Amino acid sequence: MRSVGEIAQLACVLEATAPKAGNVHPRCAFHNAFWSDFVVSASVTRPVFDRAAVCHVGATVLECVRVTRDATGTNTNLGIALLLAPLCAVLIDTPLRPGVAQVLRQLDDSDTAAVYEAIRVAAPGGLGRVAAHDVHYKPDTDLITAMRCVADRDAIARQYACGFADVFDVVSPCLVQAVLRGEPLDRAIVGVHLQLLASAPDSLIRRKCGDADAHDVQRRATQVLDAGWPNTPAGLAAFDEFDAHLRDDGHRRNPGTSADMIAAGLFVAVRDGDIAEPFTWSESIEPELTCIV
Repeated sequence: MRSVGEIAQLACVLEATAPKAGNVHPRCAFHNAFWSDFVVSASVTRPVFDRAAVCHVGATVLECVRVTRDATGTNTNLGIALLLAPLCAVLIDTPLRPGVAQVLRQLDDSDTAAVYEAIRVAAPGGLGRVAAHDVHYKPDTDLITAMRCVADRDAIARQYACGFADVFDVVSPCLVQAVLRGEPLDRAIVGVHLQLLASAPDSLIRRKCGDADAHDVQRRATQVLDAGWPNTPAGLAAFDEFDAHLRDDGHRRNPGTSADMIAAGLFVAVRDGDIAEPFTWSESIEPELTCIV
């Protein structure tokens, strides 16, 4: 049986390896981030997540950000750390959903301060100033209240506000259903990522590029699915065009929050045994994944 840290590492590597639109994967890099950075990040955070059950959630998030920056020099996983820290804090023999609810109820002022510090250290794209609960200042409320204030425009914050409902009710089930239909795991990941982009504006794109660009990406993702991806030539061509659009202009439209949600959904599905090894993949990567994780 894998530990929670090993499951977290596996989920992060699987997410980063699938060729999702607009994201880093083995065949596509950004000017400041490569697939190897995400693999290294997954590796160095594994022991941090393994300690999550005996540490505060905020401390786990902050330590993940620090060890990642030390190892890669960049922010590859703030969103993932925010999502996986409460999930990994649940003991491995405890049901995950009620366990996460209990973890969230136990958050205290130290968690708020540590999460604020983690966000400042990671310096995610599009981080500006806000009127209420600005992370650049000392926290003036508890973490759940702060997350609720931005839940309507930030998918990760919404998970703290709603008990990770999107992860448990949407992302993980969609991944599992795709695998049960016989889809290779990488295609399932890419497809659910597209579904997330079509269902709502990506939080990172919205923060970096504004509402108009974020809604345009949502519209384009819908067009890819409507064109029949991945089962029609028109759908495949639409996906390639969509991918190129996201990567244009220095990857400003990187749909990173939706990718983070995929990692969380994979963690839940693997931890609960709904997606199990060996994984079926469109290309033979099982030996490489075995070596990595």
